Amino acid sequence: MSIEYEVITYKDKMIKAWINGVDVDRGTIDQLVQVSQMPFIYKWVAAMPDCHIGMGATIGSVIATKGAVMPAATGVDLSCGMQAVMIDDPMKTPEEMFEAISAAVPHGRSDNGGKKDVGSWWDRRPPKIQKALWEDYLYVGYATLMSRFPQLSQPRPANSEKHLGTLGTGNHFIEVCLDTDDNWWVMLHSGSRGIGNRIGSFFIKQAKEYCKQHFIELPDPNLAYLVEGTDLFTWYIHAMEWAQKFARSNRDVMMHLVLAALNVDPVGDYIDCHHNFIAKEHHFGQDVWVTRKGAVRARDYDMVIIPGSMGEKSFICLGQGNKDSFKSCAHGAGRKMSRTVAKNTITVEDHILATKGVACRKDASVLDESPAAYKDINAVMEAQKDLVTSVSQLKQVVSVKG
Repeated sequence: MSIEYEVITYKDKMIKAWINGVDVDRGTIDQLVQVSQMPFIYKWVAAMPDCHIGMGATIGSVIATKGAVMPAATGVDLSCGMQAVMIDDPMKTPEEMFEAISAAVPHGRSDNGGKKDVGSWWDRRPPKIQKALWEDYLYVGYATLMSRFPQLSQPRPANSEKHLGTLGTGNHFIEVCLDTDDNWWVMLHSGSRGIGNRIGSFFIKQAKEYCKQHFIELPDPNLAYLVEGTDLFTWYIHAMEWAQKFARSNRDVMMHLVLAALNVDPVGDYIDCHHNFIAKEHHFGQDVWVTRKGAVRARDYDMVIIPGSMGEKSFICLGQGNKDSFKSCAHGAGRKMSRTVAKNTITVEDHILATKGVACRKDASVLDESPAAYKDINAVMEAQKDLVTSVSQLKQVVSVKG
């Protein structure tokens, strides 16, 4: 197999970057180099074709470490990920599907996340599946975390249960798509919501305090780390694993609600993959911690979902288990404009044209999610052709965002 990545070296440290043919700015490269210099990096940092600047560590990067992890490298949208399933014909117009999904799944944010928040279950009775998952599967772990770290409930408890089965805002979405064989799909993107943000923010702060207490100098405060064997490290991993359970359950509840709203049944297996998480894995003969920040695990038997931007095509793929990428791939198209730049650059008219044929919001509030704000998904897929193999190509018909 030919080598498809670029090698970037600095002070004997290495980055393997799958960025051929993809526009990557200098700031992103500099940030990748900075991360690669941390003393506990194992082998190299892998950069995916959708990489762009993040908080501390680059979004679209895979960071293998020994003896330490950096909470900001996972971020605050813990265990965010994708779920997709093929469905039978919904027998509805795109506009009818948009309205049905919008009514069925809480999305968006209001009341500063308080009890009148439209993106929660505060003002609506949650479905039975939501209640069962919270009480039987998630509550004990949640109570354990709150007992050990009561600070997680300050200044007020996170919405946790009230966010289970809700979409959120930003780049989170629910879409109905058609593949090239005219099969219908539902695809959605969300994570561990308010409680995941609370956990991520808390442990980022704890890592910064740990490094300060131990006089550890950092090139960026957001590269603060926790050392394996310490109590905080153990609890962070525990909290991360619970957030993964919450995020997967969150997607399960939403998918249940969407299929019911469309009055359809699934056809085939559900596909689900995280793209902001940490896992203990075996690579190059050693057990290491692998942090994927905006990247997906793509072993040679993993089915993965790689969405394009709002109004663009998306892909269902099979991982190739590429060892050099620590068996990973991109998590999407990746931003090429910041939200501020997108809002100041893209017009409503541009957005309407770019989302032609898609039932979605066409107003100024979603300009930062318009296709022009993202990289070309075709270029991203070409750059990672040795990481995944496309199985199905999907085109959005409906896109619901918060």
